[in-house]
Amino acid sequence: MNRTAMRVGLAILAVSSGIFSLGPSGLILSAQEPGNLPETKAPAPTQAAAKHPDNDYWRKHDQQLLTDFPWLERFKEADLKLGPPAAGEKRVVFMGDSITEGWHFDAPGGVFAAKPYVNRGISGQTTPQMVLRFHQDVIALQPKVVVILAGTNDIAGNTGPMTLEETEANLAAMAEMATANHIGVVLCSILPAFDYPWQPGLMPAPKIDAINAWMRDYAAAHGDVYVDYHSAMKDERDGLPANLSHDGVHPTQAGYDIMAPLAAAGIAKALKSSAQ
Repeated sequence: MNRTAMRVGLAILAVSSGIFSLGPSGLILSAQEPGNLPETKAPAPTQAAAKHPDNDYWRKHDQQLLTDFPWLERFKEADLKLGPPAAGEKRVVFMGDSITEGWHFDAPGGVFAAKPYVNRGISGQTTPQMVLRFHQDVIALQPKVVVILAGTNDIAGNTGPMTLEETEANLAAMAEMATANHIGVVLCSILPAFDYPWQPGLMPAPKIDAINAWMRDYAAAHGDVYVDYHSAMKDERDGLPANLSHDGVHPTQAGYDIMAPLAAAGIAKALKSSAQ
């Protein structure tokens, strides 16, 4: 085949496959990213175009994504120092974002005081980041139970637009990795949120409800524990009320006081199931 015939053949193939289209001036590049096709259930254009604020926090956040997307360095040394559980120790790891990071388990008189519970929450994180650090920050620590609270930052688009199905798949991936390593799973509902102060206008409440409903059904189908913070904390707007949060997203101590006994009951149930 000569070069002219080869070029004609490649052009026909490109047009028929949709990579190019024919325009008045010849071939036009027309390929779309898969996420832009309707059947992929991509986020609405308003969500895709949303940008987080331009301030020091978010500049550092974006730089972190470029250098260490899951932020493995954050707990690398702490994980190594922690070492394996002691004989008879019922270690529990809490995996999550800022809501988990801000939960001080060692507070005197708290439900979790003096318990071998490990906090592995990182502010701003999304489920794809957590999936990538799950082995280092959870499995390698050999806990009896993992408590997963994640997903609200996915809806906020902290690491880019995500569909609800993508969030659900990442939650399932973490649960399945834990199960495969004989770690009991506690899946926690996303907390209520009427709006995100750093990303207003996304209307997260119905999306949170949808993921929580999926999570409840997934846990029931796979023998995991589901902890429903949402029902115990939501207000008439399906958001987080002012008496439980200063910004409508992060709980105050009053909010954590509601969450703690629910988490404790979920952990007890998971420990009992894993012992059988």
